[in-house]
Amino acid sequence: MKSAIAYIRVSTRKQSLGLEAQQATLARFAEAEGYHLIETFQEMETGKGHDALDRRPQLAASLKAAKQLKAPIIVAKLDRLSRDVHFISGLMVHKIPFIVAELGADADPFMLHLYAALAEKERRLISQRTRDALAVKKAQGVKLGGLNAGGIKNRANAKQRAEALRPILAELDGMSARAIAARLNVRKVPTPNGGPWYAATVIRIQRRLP
Repeated sequence: MKSAIAYIRVSTRKQSLGLEAQQATLARFAEAEGYHLIETFQEMETGKGHDALDRRPQLAASLKAAKQLKAPIIVAKLDRLSRDVHFISGLMVHKIPFIVAELGADADPFMLHLYAALAEKERRLISQRTRDALAVKKAQGVKLGGLNAGGIKNRANAKQRAEALRPILAELDGMSARAIAARLNVRKVPTPNGGPWYAATVIRIQRRLP
């Protein structure tokens, strides 16, 4: 069995459930691809900024461990490393193989650069389209209400929280919303607002997942 180092990250405490989801993803990937995860490094830190690596000691530690063991670092999604293509390029300088579970074991450094560049470009386009749409509405005299930067950010955060729950909901697929809520409460899985799970809460999360 091949050895590997696992790295997982969330940006804020509100996203702490994402750590569990990433662990589940990496465990499934390792089992399917024949990897033994020797050590898992995890942290709660933003990936933004040119000095992101300096502010992420666990990522630095994972790089050191991978170098010593001559093993790759596996992450659940590319954005768990960074959403910045320049930062991704900087990591590649360490000449340590990175494997992204959602892209598959065969994704080489060139593909990782390509995916990072495409993701960065798409984020810029989405941001620009949002600003353009708001400007048009404002020019038409429409009261923006929920259609503002805060509302858009809240919807994006809600979508991200729902995505973090996807692996757990997949395990419970086929059960009623009430049964899923009961199971989540037994597991002590936190809801987005920190309260107990109800059938309506489950249904709301499920509707956010295509």
